[in-house]
Amino acid sequence: MKTTWNRREFLQRTSAATLAALAAGAPMTSLVSGCRSKKPGQTDGSADTVILLWMAGGMAHTETFDPKRYTPFEKGMEGNRVLSTFKSVPTVLDGIHFSEGLESIGKVMDKGTLIRSYVAADLGHILHSRHQYHWHTCYEPPQTVAAPHIGAWIAKELGPKNPVIPAFIDIGQRFTVGEGEELKAFHTAGFLGNEFGPFFIPDPTQGLESVRPPVGMDAKRFERRNQLYNELISKGPFGEFGSDYQKESLKRSMEQAYMLLNSPEAKAFDLSTEPKETFDIYNTGRFGLGCLLARRLTEQGARFISVTTEYEPFMGWDTHENGHTRLEGMKKMIDGPVAQLIKDLDKTGHLDRTLIILASEFSRDMMVEGRPDAKVLEQVRQPDILSDLKFYGMHRHFTDGCSILMFGGGIKRGFVYGKTADERPCKTIEKPIKIEGIHQTIYHALGIAGDTHYEIEERPFYTTPDGKGQAVMELLA
Repeated sequence: MKTTWNRREFLQRTSAATLAALAAGAPMTSLVSGCRSKKPGQTDGSADTVILLWMAGGMAHTETFDPKRYTPFEKGMEGNRVLSTFKSVPTVLDGIHFSEGLESIGKVMDKGTLIRSYVAADLGHILHSRHQYHWHTCYEPPQTVAAPHIGAWIAKELGPKNPVIPAFIDIGQRFTVGEGEELKAFHTAGFLGNEFGPFFIPDPTQGLESVRPPVGMDAKRFERRNQLYNELISKGPFGEFGSDYQKESLKRSMEQAYMLLNSPEAKAFDLSTEPKETFDIYNTGRFGLGCLLARRLTEQGARFISVTTEYEPFMGWDTHENGHTRLEGMKKMIDGPVAQLIKDLDKTGHLDRTLIILASEFSRDMMVEGRPDAKVLEQVRQPDILSDLKFYGMHRHFTDGCSILMFGGGIKRGFVYGKTADERPCKTIEKPIKIEGIHQTIYHALGIAGDTHYEIEERPFYTTPDGKGQAVMELLA
């Protein structure tokens, strides 16, 4: 059976699954789970809101939250000597250090948990969009069924906290950059229906534009366009091929968006109303302002918010070269805003019920592609002897040891989970945790049953594959 897919094959198969979802009927609620006595929006968990801070592109653990021995650059040095290209700095936790440049986040770690033992999946030839698909859906691509994003599962199971604010909001990812179509494959509610899919805000500085009619369009013209849209769903091409369930789901998603346009809550999308002193702390770029928007939307009752540094090939955390210098800029982008988000939500009491996760699809290493016992095709030219600063950094994809931060929502405070080796390969050596454990821990915190599933194509489709995922209870207070 073929397990390695190139970009074209991945796109073809996931696109086919998405089209199939549009034609699919309503997902049947299982008699075993999914039928809950509590009403949508109610939860007996420790959290009722999730913010995912997505470090798109592969954040090197040894250069961020799990630093190893520092080796400064010297022309002609052996690459295998380099484990970390930044000095380590102390955090608020005794004996726990972060990489230089993350001092602000280090000062709030008494409010959260540091996981140092996440192990990404072996998916054959490493492709960022495939590993991101796996992280966000918990399913390895491609799938014959359009797998829902974790945010869609949460929106479906819990419903909106505030009926005016979209339950699932995605901030910062454009689809006009490289691998845009592949990224779309998991930014979806899949078979759950469009009403549970993401409300996209590619640029947080234009958030207000996302919740009002286009410039120059008066209310009468906008109302007419909305009417035509509903007619298209009912009588157009989609009306002919789509199922009644999917058509109604599309209509409800538009009704929700229309309701937001005329609500006072729409002001939460306008960052210009934020006090300057706070705005300036968050203003490190689109990601920083995305954190600010996430805070404002959390205060207004959003259910699931994803804020991404944005995946664009060879940009951001995707450090195929110039790893050290690139990460200097990435740390400046995230350090202040992430720490301020934690402090702001803690100050207002929202952190108690808001679960914040900072994660990436996998880590990076200078010498190993994949993991030591499952190496894959080398994708980066990394010489054994470093003759240029551009080779100084973590450029290869590494799946056997990654860092994740979790705050609030019932997560332990001031806690460290797992460990990686201090020498290359800096792989997980204690308490490995995989994606199904991360997902089920999130669901458990939200009060969503671990065996939640729906009948699709006459078979059960669980929140995690085969319903076998288990929450890592040691992470919870």
